[in-house]
Amino acid sequence: MSQQENVRAKDPKSIEIPCTQEAFRNLRNAKRFAIDIGISLTKIAYYSTISHRRVLYDSEREDGKSRTSDKNSFMYEVSEGARLHFIKFETKYIEHCLDFVRANLIQSKDKMVGKTIKATGIGTFKYADLLQDKLGLSVDKEDEIDCLIKGCNFLLKNISNEAFTYHRHGDPEYVFQSADPNIFPYMLVNIGSGVSIMKVESENCHERIGGTATGGGTFWGLGSLLTSAKGFDELLDLAEKGDHRNVDVLVGDLSGSDYEKFGLSGDLIASAFGKAMNCNNASNEKCKSQFAEADIAKSLLFTISNDIGQIACLYAMMHNLKKVYFGGHFLRNHPLSMHTVSFAINYWSRGQVQSLFLRHEGYLGAIGAFLKGAEECDTDKYSWQENYDGSSGLQGTVVTPLLSGLPVSQLEIDRWESAVGFCPLLADPADYTPDTVNLTQDNDARHYWLDSFETSVDKYVQRAVLSQPDSETAEERGQKFKDKFVARIRYLRTHPFAYGSLTVRSLLDTIEHCLRELDFPDPYLLQKQMENETALNELSTRFSDLDKLSGSELHEVLVTSILAGNMFDWGAAESVKLIDKGSFGLKEALGAIQPRPWLIDDLDLWIQHMNTRPAHNCAAIFVDNCGVDLILGIIPFAREMLKRGTRVLLCSNSEPALNDVTHTELLGVLSRASSLCPVIAEALTTQRLIAVPTAQSGPCLDLSRVSIQLIQAIIHHNVDLIVIEGMGRALHTNLLAKFKCDCLKLAVIKNRWLAQRLGGDIFSVLCKFEPKPFNKCSLEDQSRYKIDSMPQQEAMEAR
Repeated sequence: MSQQENVRAKDPKSIEIPCTQEAFRNLRNAKRFAIDIGISLTKIAYYSTISHRRVLYDSEREDGKSRTSDKNSFMYEVSEGARLHFIKFETKYIEHCLDFVRANLIQSKDKMVGKTIKATGIGTFKYADLLQDKLGLSVDKEDEIDCLIKGCNFLLKNISNEAFTYHRHGDPEYVFQSADPNIFPYMLVNIGSGVSIMKVESENCHERIGGTATGGGTFWGLGSLLTSAKGFDELLDLAEKGDHRNVDVLVGDLSGSDYEKFGLSGDLIASAFGKAMNCNNASNEKCKSQFAEADIAKSLLFTISNDIGQIACLYAMMHNLKKVYFGGHFLRNHPLSMHTVSFAINYWSRGQVQSLFLRHEGYLGAIGAFLKGAEECDTDKYSWQENYDGSSGLQGTVVTPLLSGLPVSQLEIDRWESAVGFCPLLADPADYTPDTVNLTQDNDARHYWLDSFETSVDKYVQRAVLSQPDSETAEERGQKFKDKFVARIRYLRTHPFAYGSLTVRSLLDTIEHCLRELDFPDPYLLQKQMENETALNELSTRFSDLDKLSGSELHEVLVTSILAGNMFDWGAAESVKLIDKGSFGLKEALGAIQPRPWLIDDLDLWIQHMNTRPAHNCAAIFVDNCGVDLILGIIPFAREMLKRGTRVLLCSNSEPALNDVTHTELLGVLSRASSLCPVIAEALTTQRLIAVPTAQSGPCLDLSRVSIQLIQAIIHHNVDLIVIEGMGRALHTNLLAKFKCDCLKLAVIKNRWLAQRLGGDIFSVLCKFEPKPFNKCSLEDQSRYKIDSMPQQEAMEAR
């Protein structure tokens, strides 16, 4: 149930902000626990409810009344969301952490009696009594392999950029995999004390197909015998410093060079530890002392890794599995361990099998244990996404003052209230990558965008605080947002791979996550309302002007109006400068954009298509900004489509981001527009004009995670035209995306650096039309744009 309240912008109420501690957040609202106890690391999982405020727009009000004449009057609702928390720490601190958990739970230990905690891992038996003593919970043990696979399936289906390949000497080192619509089948190699190899064919079908006793325990045990290292991590650190060539016999040592007859390079290991064969002879005591511990540790690491890689490769080829995921204590995302395993797999398979690693591989068991019987995690009903605000990132840790400075790693995953999937219009979902430029691969772009976001953070703070002018906590929360976001930017400068592929989209999403976490649900709300009102007052005149046009002239004006409307973007500094001058409307915007020929100019091709081809059956239009963009640009364009006999789906964000229109705001605007235009009124009544939420909550567009409602509407109405508008949706993302149907991408490039990099200047225009027959991606296409890396229910009728 949600809780509604009247709130005036001059005196906004706020929810209680979650504790600012970085680990074990919202522990007091924990509902369910699970734990994975390993020899050296323990992972605690819990489910909590999170209160977030969101604006209750006019179309959602239960009383059916529109906003009052006071433009600062609006309503909020406070509703509960769900969040999964996963905390990882050294097992030696388990008692201390359990004491902390018990002290911070709302429920007392007595109230927990009779409840259970799902547990897995090798330490479950050892610590079962401690868990019951500290938390009052009885331990329900779960099979470790089942938990690992269940956790792996969950991550691969829900978390963006979860899997990656590792290239120790590459640039970049980490290459993240795009979302895959078909995660099965795959092989999971869990390298713990020993090695277990599992073939996973579906959610409920897997088997252990092999393994070996030579695993992480072997490395640790022999390393302890052969060196003075005190623990596993110390042994790995020692191996990093070593040179295995001082201990191993190489092919080149035997043949003098490469063994070309059999294709063996001279630096391959011919005999692990071969140079130490005679070290125990009485005459070679001096020789024995010359073997450095670091060299021994590295040789041992290579020996174990190469054997595991060869065995895994043989099983993968035997079962015809191309995707092999590695996890377990032996790896722990350690660069040298990943490198040795990757080398072995690539060598033995001759490049036919790919070794893949997971950003959150350390949490697999805890995730799987938690999901056992957790009805809140029904994957058919909900989807999940990583919370960038609360997760520590790959190889990252946070220090928790409340835990005496104990360093921990954590992952937070938020529940999305509807399932998501791939857009059915994509030509090849398996090859779809939303982002045009990967900043982890493009150093110049990475430095520019990180600098740009850091220097522009004050504008976000200012807008957020102004949206709640008399709140006693707004400035404090605004400063917390700034501190957190700037710290994240600086961390990403040295760890750009921490949250997967670093992109403009991920940076914008991080801003939105942080703003929502600090109770700024829609900082641009009043600005959007004002711009919508102004544009609606001009809509009748705009319709009249357009009705005087026809043919090619009409189609050109409709497209250029969308482009002019796209200038009204509060996320673009150059646009804000123009808007802040005042008296900047559609006419002025038309004069500000680049004159033709445009930077990317397929307008003539689009006009020819419209003049010579039959009307489209159904168009899916992904909209961008409120105000002029939506009302004087997109709506007249959609109206002309309707007049041609084309059904129209207007697709908008489910949650607010900058001044982008949300689904509920769109419903309200369409209702107002219908009173001004009988074409729109009739189309709404007959459901030939339908507003559909996209399940997006940022300024960009990831077509691998759109709402099931939109997917079903696209299929049901046989969409044969997709229109994507705006820099975030058509340039930062989806510029190179290919579709099964006709596609029109429109944007004004409102960033001078980016425009010049693409060969243009500020306010250059992108008008890219790709008819269905010519939708094959090619190297020529990338070169053309100078980019190197670049229904459950019927869709809601607007009322």
